[in-house]
Amino acid sequence: MILTVPNVSSTCPAAKDGGGLMMINGKTREEKTVNGFHKITDEDEFDPSAPPPFKIAEIRAAIPKHCWVKDPLRSLSYVIRDILVVFGLAAAAVRFDNWVVWPFYWIVQGTMFWALFVLGHDCGHGSFSDNPKLNSVVGHLLHSFYSCTLPWMGELATELIIRITGMLKTTNLGYRCPRSYTRLCAFSTKFLRFKVPFPLFAYPFYLWSRTPGKKGSHFNPNSNLFLPGERRYVLTSTVCWCVMIALLLCASIVLGPVQLLKIYGVPYLVFVMWLDIVTYLHHHGHEQKLPWYRGKEWSYLRGGLTTVDRDYGWFNNIHHDIGTHVIHHLFPQIPHYHLIEATEAAKPVLGKYYREPKKSGPLPFHLFRYLVRSIKQDHFVSDIGDVVFYQTDPKLSGFSPSKMD
Repeated sequence: MILTVPNVSSTCPAAKDGGGLMMINGKTREEKTVNGFHKITDEDEFDPSAPPPFKIAEIRAAIPKHCWVKDPLRSLSYVIRDILVVFGLAAAAVRFDNWVVWPFYWIVQGTMFWALFVLGHDCGHGSFSDNPKLNSVVGHLLHSFYSCTLPWMGELATELIIRITGMLKTTNLGYRCPRSYTRLCAFSTKFLRFKVPFPLFAYPFYLWSRTPGKKGSHFNPNSNLFLPGERRYVLTSTVCWCVMIALLLCASIVLGPVQLLKIYGVPYLVFVMWLDIVTYLHHHGHEQKLPWYRGKEWSYLRGGLTTVDRDYGWFNNIHHDIGTHVIHHLFPQIPHYHLIEATEAAKPVLGKYYREPKKSGPLPFHLFRYLVRSIKQDHFVSDIGDVVFYQTDPKLSGFSPSKMD
């Protein structure tokens, strides 16, 4: 099999496609270099880019039938629970109104905003219920609550992301970029993209204007992200979040802008950080470099298998087991409350293609190490090749204009 190790130009000379033999741990292994990566073959090693020996139908068959059943009352109960917690937290913060309470409130309330977002996200995938109208109404309401963060019909684009995950040519995830792109980017773009903590606040900007070099907006009914028949739904979504902005303006007049910032604005930023961190870590930062595909090498199954599950400790239940991401990507119709059981049932089929997440303590501090390391190391993929891996550009580590030109 194949073990992939990134070729970093600061420590290795420019790689050329070729091969040879080398000794590792007393064994002779064949070394090949493809697309700037050293690949060391060994029958004991696992190659995550190899086509899986199973089909998606085999994974589906392993998942119990009841895991596919959607219970609208159960789904609504989670919505009601989270909304009650949100309003309860806001009432308590206003009641005590001191600087010992506010920081705690911001973190907890931002987390609850994120939990509500996940339920709206389920509506977009149709895993909330089998009733499209109920999904639409609940999805519009929940996503409008975050005003400028994610319009409901942005979930159409999210559904597209699910279908094309791991595919380089068309993927809309705002992180992966080819080598030619990083060479042409302005210093400010590189700095904001690869310097912590700026990437943690990127998602609203991405939704407004997408990744640099791509056109369209999640808020524009005429955007090329959507089909002509979807424009009326996008328009409905846009009207909903405009109403939410109007309500926030009214609240600012009644409560005052500072009080509104404390009650809604700062938790909103915490929510955005949750959204960016979770989205990023489900597609990046694993100890083993994971592949991206082009052309005929890509398939729905291979793309879905490039995602990563994460353990968030106490937050797993709070944000509705969003960490069970592999099965969610392969079968987004499964309700969130069945994802853990579905994942356990699918593991024997997935084998080494499923990467067991590191167990978390009560608080998932270990994930920040993966996040920071990945942002510092995973800069670009090769412009050539149908199976490519993230590589590191040493010029992006200093972040001075002279180094990055």
